[in-house]
Amino acid sequence: MKYQTVLTIAGSDPSGGAGIQADIKTISACGCYATSAITAITIQNTQGVQAVQAIPADIIYQQIKCVSEDIEINAIKIGMLHSAEVVNMLAAWLKDHPCTNIVLDPVMVSTSGHRLLDENAIISMTQNLFPLVRVITPNIPEAEVLLGQKIQQQEDIAIAAKKLANKYHTSVWLKAGHLHADVLVDICYDVETQKIYELPGVRIRTKNTHGTGCTLSSALASMLAKGLSLEDSARKAKEYMNQAIRHGADFEIGLGQGPVHHFWNLWSENKQN
Repeated sequence: MKYQTVLTIAGSDPSGGAGIQADIKTISACGCYATSAITAITIQNTQGVQAVQAIPADIIYQQIKCVSEDIEINAIKIGMLHSAEVVNMLAAWLKDHPCTNIVLDPVMVSTSGHRLLDENAIISMTQNLFPLVRVITPNIPEAEVLLGQKIQQQEDIAIAAKKLANKYHTSVWLKAGHLHADVLVDICYDVETQKIYELPGVRIRTKNTHGTGCTLSSALASMLAKGLSLEDSARKAKEYMNQAIRHGADFEIGLGQGPVHHFWNLWSENKQN
């Protein structure tokens, strides 16, 4: 017997709601085996990030090399990359070790709107890493940085996703969560088929949305690792995300923005039993 495996390359969140911790929970909940390489250690809780300690590029490389030489990787999820040096190292490794199913969450802008990558790192990511991945999953502020234009309403989402896909030659899942409507429709533009998939979700009034970007991209990578098409993977990942938010909406963890319920499916089964 074999697991479907996902390697997550991202930063650590000691509060457990985002980053590597959220990735491992999501990958496990979606039925895959999670491996990881940590790119940064953060000091944070549900109330915010207090400090970040970057991991040297060579140590990140050694983590990836060590794991991949021992365990077959079916999909890769890429999250926080803190510098152009790390981006270039990862791009070089991927060229030598190609993987069909790579999901990149371009963590460039924080929830509060602050840039997390400098201009050189962003340029390096778009030029050297985007061409090697299957899907990128930007939110609206990140898409605005990549396109250099504002995205203000639902009708702009599909146009922006197609522009990004054609500009960077990769499929794009553009998340609509920063809009204010009651029904939010993410758009996945599949550059392989030139098709647009609408991925709707009803806004749930809750403060527990910490780590939603990490969770969504990890769920997508997990579905791709299982051999599903991009469309089926996106739809299943979106359903997982919707349910994780809904089931976690009323929990209280910490004093700030709480996490989603990553194991909602197991929780529901246990309650029924």
